[in-house]
Amino acid sequence: MIGELLPATVACAEAFEDCGEDQLFPQERELLGNSVERRRREFTTVRSCARRALAELGLPPSPVLPGVRNAPRWPDGIVGSMTHCDGYRAAALARATDMATVGIDAEPDLPLRAGVVESIALPSELSWVRAAAPGSVHRDRLLFSAKECVYKAWYPMMRSELDFADARLAFATEATNVSGSSGTFDARVLRPARHSSGRWVDAFSGRWAARRGLIVTAIALPAMESLNSTPTATGNQGR
Repeated sequence: MIGELLPATVACAEAFEDCGEDQLFPQERELLGNSVERRRREFTTVRSCARRALAELGLPPSPVLPGVRNAPRWPDGIVGSMTHCDGYRAAALARATDMATVGIDAEPDLPLRAGVVESIALPSELSWVRAAAPGSVHRDRLLFSAKECVYKAWYPMMRSELDFADARLAFATEATNVSGSSGTFDARVLRPARHSSGRWVDAFSGRWAARRGLIVTAIALPAMESLNSTPTATGNQGR
């Protein structure tokens, strides 16, 4: 699912079933400690996905360890993101010469708990959520996933925090059929910042898909050399 939402220069791997812990590096196994079985399975399988994506980029397997704010530490010259939810794990990686950042997120296509959407949504977003047609994708969960995706794209690149209220999202639906629905979204960062390259980053464009009981969202921002030096620097095209 995730590969359909990202450019061909992004290496993607996903899993709908879990693998064994024999695939972990010792440093990774140490991080698990006495974690419960569910945590062990998602931790192990998403790292297996990451190593498959590294292999697609022609790189050897390596441990995937958490850095600041638990952002994955990738090999030099690599950017990427991982995600997991019940029944799904995925990783998406790219060379920094191709992409400035990549963010992905996956969620079950189920309603959020009562009160959660009101705590994450801006007024325009809440109106969009409440206008959903019966039987369509759960818009509250889609909004949550896309905001998580924005954060995963923003933080490794900018090294600053974003709150849910710091990005305003707008969605479009491209297609709906018996297998699910898909579309695009735009995220306007309400407190834009200047990247270390000198380029402004104040917006992202992304893609989403909903099927198999899942919602996946993805953002890929081209390398800074290809962006404008003024605000509104975005980019994301499907494979």
